[in-house]
Amino acid sequence: MRPIGIDLFAGAGGLSLGFEQAGFDVVAAVEIDPIHCAVHKYNFPDTAIIPRSVAGLSAAEIRLAAGIGDSPVDCVFGGPPCQGFSMIGQRVLDDPRNSLVLEFVRVVADLDAKTFVFENVKGLTVGKHKAFLEELVHAFEKAGYDVRLPWQVLNAANYGTPQQRQRLILMGAKKGLPVPDYPMPTTNAAGTSKPIPGLPAGPTCGDAIADLPDADRFPALIESDCVRISGLKKPSPYAAELRCLTNDAWHFGYVREWQSGFLTSSARTMHTDISRRRFNETEPGSVEPISRFFKLSPTGLSNTLRAGTDGARGAFTSPRPIHFTHDRCITVREMARLHGFPDWFRLQATKWHGARQIGNAVPAPLARSIGQAVITALGAVPTKPKKAITLGETNLLYMEMSEAAEHFGVARPNSRRDRKSGTKKRKQHEIEEMRLRLVANS
Repeated sequence: MRPIGIDLFAGAGGLSLGFEQAGFDVVAAVEIDPIHCAVHKYNFPDTAIIPRSVAGLSAAEIRLAAGIGDSPVDCVFGGPPCQGFSMIGQRVLDDPRNSLVLEFVRVVADLDAKTFVFENVKGLTVGKHKAFLEELVHAFEKAGYDVRLPWQVLNAANYGTPQQRQRLILMGAKKGLPVPDYPMPTTNAAGTSKPIPGLPAGPTCGDAIADLPDADRFPALIESDCVRISGLKKPSPYAAELRCLTNDAWHFGYVREWQSGFLTSSARTMHTDISRRRFNETEPGSVEPISRFFKLSPTGLSNTLRAGTDGARGAFTSPRPIHFTHDRCITVREMARLHGFPDWFRLQATKWHGARQIGNAVPAPLARSIGQAVITALGAVPTKPKKAITLGETNLLYMEMSEAAEHFGVARPNSRRDRKSGTKKRKQHEIEEMRLRLVANS
């Protein structure tokens, strides 16, 4: 029997994917944003999505939604938002803005989970913010859990990802059970000046995206995020895995039934001629001085891909890097490749939501390594599932906020970006559905 995992603050599902690939059955995902819920439901149709805040959510409600009854929960994982670190002289966990962190601890304990994984920004480990971590460790210990100390910040570039991305990982287990060890690095970050002896070189940006066709070649991608393609370039071993061409591409996750002949999550960005000229003149591996966009190097790593702000805080798009060959910013699919997401995994159709979902996610290879460390501590033997999963309905990827909220029966959050995924996207979805049906029946 595969270990049971539950994802809190799930987003689009970076941790869900990594833990599934490590050998977990992710039975429930809790996420308050309906847009994220819709994308998670598309990619993980067998996972119960709970479209609400963790605050006040009971273990009984999670168990009921997941359909697991009294079965033991092997791991609860997630990354709650943390704020309020300017409260000098006060307990930072008492700041109301950090209440979701204590809710995470409460849910872990209420579910009587054997282990937990808490992930967050590296900034929590420096300066006065360390007081937060000390309080958090104490809160877990008070709830009956031992925590692996000292805590560590892991860089996704050392775990098979072509991106510099450092995340605080805090792991623990119920008192009396083995506490997971931090996973050892699996690759040397591309271009590192101090390689770890015995480890292979990690993938580069070129390895990740050089085989993908230029989105600017396809007029359909002006109004759509999906187009049929053929004759792709020969992939690197890294890209071949993300295209599901290798024997071990699925790891211990469920095989998805998907159409590989489409370029998805690839809506084009319209740049001015002036911007394109500046992008073209910028050296790979440097920053374009006007836009301050980083230009990828085919032999190096991506900078950290960020999410931008949500609708309640102005809905600003975080800058996407410049492609090393094409004078444009990279697409959401190219971002996904740099994050270790396979090509069957799709994001919301609009560039803003899709980029936000990538920027908020834990890269899949890093999440998988963490999940494997937990599996080892549990004494479980990962098994490859025999059944394949049919992905969810593609209309989930095209819902605007109000549509997604209605679909999940929740109140519509404030967002300034609804207009970006309106009628044109829905029409394009209908066209795509027709194309996919024709391919499936051919």
